[in-house]
Amino acid sequence: MTSLPLIRDGVVRGACPHDCPDTCAMLVHVKDGRAVRVQGDPAHPVTQGFLCTKVNRYVERTYHPERLTVPLRRVGTKGEGRFEPATWGQALDDIARRLNQIRSGPHGPQAILPYSYAGTMGLVQGNSMDRRFFHRIGASLLARTICSAAGTAAWMATYGDRMGPTPEEAEHARLVLLWGTNTLTSNPHLWPALRRARERGAKLIAIDPIRTRTAAQCDQWLPIRPGTDAALALAMMHVAFRDARADVDYLAAHTVGWEALRERVLNEWSPRRAAPIVGLDEGQIEALAAEYASTRPSFIRLNYGLQRHAGGGMAVRTISLLPAVTGAWRDLGGGATLSTSGAFKMNNAALERPDWITPGTRTINMVQLGDALTLPDAGVGGPPVQALVVYNSNPGAVAPDLRKVREGLRRDDLFTVVLEHFRTDTADYADWVLPATTQLEHWDVHTTYGHVYVTLNRPSIEPVGQSLPNSEIFRRLAARMGLTDPELRDDDITLIRQALDSGHERMEGVTFERLLEEGWVRMNLPREWRPYADPRPNTLTGKIQVLAPELERLGLDPLPTWIPPAESADAAPERAAAFPLTLLSPPEHPFMNSTFVNIPALERAAGTHAKLLLHPNEAAVRGIVDGDRVRTFNARGDFRARAVVTEDVRPGVAVSYGVRWASRSEGGTTVNDTTSQRVTDMGGGAVFYDNAVEVERVPAALEPAAEGEEPVGAVAAAAA
Repeated sequence: MTSLPLIRDGVVRGACPHDCPDTCAMLVHVKDGRAVRVQGDPAHPVTQGFLCTKVNRYVERTYHPERLTVPLRRVGTKGEGRFEPATWGQALDDIARRLNQIRSGPHGPQAILPYSYAGTMGLVQGNSMDRRFFHRIGASLLARTICSAAGTAAWMATYGDRMGPTPEEAEHARLVLLWGTNTLTSNPHLWPALRRARERGAKLIAIDPIRTRTAAQCDQWLPIRPGTDAALALAMMHVAFRDARADVDYLAAHTVGWEALRERVLNEWSPRRAAPIVGLDEGQIEALAAEYASTRPSFIRLNYGLQRHAGGGMAVRTISLLPAVTGAWRDLGGGATLSTSGAFKMNNAALERPDWITPGTRTINMVQLGDALTLPDAGVGGPPVQALVVYNSNPGAVAPDLRKVREGLRRDDLFTVVLEHFRTDTADYADWVLPATTQLEHWDVHTTYGHVYVTLNRPSIEPVGQSLPNSEIFRRLAARMGLTDPELRDDDITLIRQALDSGHERMEGVTFERLLEEGWVRMNLPREWRPYADPRPNTLTGKIQVLAPELERLGLDPLPTWIPPAESADAAPERAAAFPLTLLSPPEHPFMNSTFVNIPALERAAGTHAKLLLHPNEAAVRGIVDGDRVRTFNARGDFRARAVVTEDVRPGVAVSYGVRWASRSEGGTTVNDTTSQRVTDMGGGAVFYDNAVEVERVPAALEPAAEGEEPVGAVAAAAA
């Protein structure tokens, strides 16, 4: 499968595979064919020699005693997690037989549903042979929307390709707004650039309902109400236009619809009107707006958390237009970054073969997996889902409305295959669990959404046990099912070459041979990159779309506006009266979504029990004190946690970090037992943070503390 030998002693170049904008260049130290250490590449301009607290444990994860090493066949009831070992031949023969039966049965191939996301961000193991396989057999399509879909759709409607300053440019900013982003946890390699900016006199302001570890390090924290980001941005635009701080020349030259925006914000969005919506004082909004409009370069780092509510796409779109209003896009280090992924021009069509998709094939939104598995038409029309193939994801932990997802996974007539490293919450429901390789054991190539370097991942060790790369599993399964297309036999190095061969000018000189020699290569972009200084965006109008006509056709306001969260008091007062707290569930610092949850050192760092952060006012009215067991609930479900009473969250908000496995959680439920399958205004994304709940104390008599439990509460949370 690979034509190059492994390096048994020495240092092997690789890439961190996880869903993070940093996409670190890794150096894997190997001795006698065994990985002994990973480190960040000190020569990489963004990685700069360090890895995050999670990926530093990658060797431990790779050789974990609970690592899956052979195919497993279910022998217990679904969800029980009882399996027996089997051979690859037995597994592939049975899976091929079952899938072929469904393909040729009365419901046809669209009764098969793939389910994957960003367990690896690599193009080979994430979206190449798998896509070819499912397209060729005619399976239902999956809308992979669970993380970034709303922001992606919003940015594309406004600017076209997603681009923005990278850490190399951001260090030149004089004002930095960290808007809905916990940089130290979710984008840590941006922080050194911001520290350099601060040493040059830059001010850092965090806009976030939570005083995260990042907000605590900033010069100012503005604790806005969840889901009101667009209202704050509109009020900032009001001040810029009112005080003649808008760059009218930039707007006239490079945008369409700016005059209508000016009229709207001047007439409708004064700081006075926005203040009660946003939850800040009018003076705070005036001061922020004046500072932003008068400071150059100004840089906004916005992240995907703020788009996880009903109006999430509009929120991203509105914030993203602030640098167009002020002209900050003209400056080195000025502008805004949601993602840099649009700067990459890989040959995705060659990898995925979308031309193999049968016309009329239905698409199922991964956010609505619960409906897809429990409704007779999968919630979208057509046949029921009879087979589910899961890889690079753990929907039994990360999907919303988990009660309904588990109901679907328990179906006796659902044939489920899971490709995994461990026996996760999802794997426990599988008919077959297939052992997949980790990043140290396979080839891959990576783009990123936080910088502009292509990175090669070379395998550093032999596969552990009988594990196989995703790509090889789908190659073998295709052969077992009688599929004869030569493209279904391409090896991984061939796939990498195909991905790089786009013919785009940005990819000139970015070759497999060069990546093999150097490990990572910058795309052909100017060193002092200003992506929208003189833009030629690939939008419908060829300009930055302040007014986006395609949004009107979708029934949305074509101009920036504020859409309140669906479960907020602004939109649903009766629901909010019953469930008055907005629950946010951002990433736990030691975990990467549901990955690394079972690594002992990281589990200890996070704490055995989930925590629920409450403002002292909210705790007091509920009779809750620090360390209490609490139940968080709504009509969809509930979960148990330990109370952390702290002023690090604003009133009206509860916070529980995720994503934990239900199998390792008290009561067998988690945050996602309370989240909904509703989707965002744009892109069909998840609304994890549009979640109204109530919290109650669990009487100690019902759940006595176990002997030897670790301390919880504000002190323990701060230490973590």
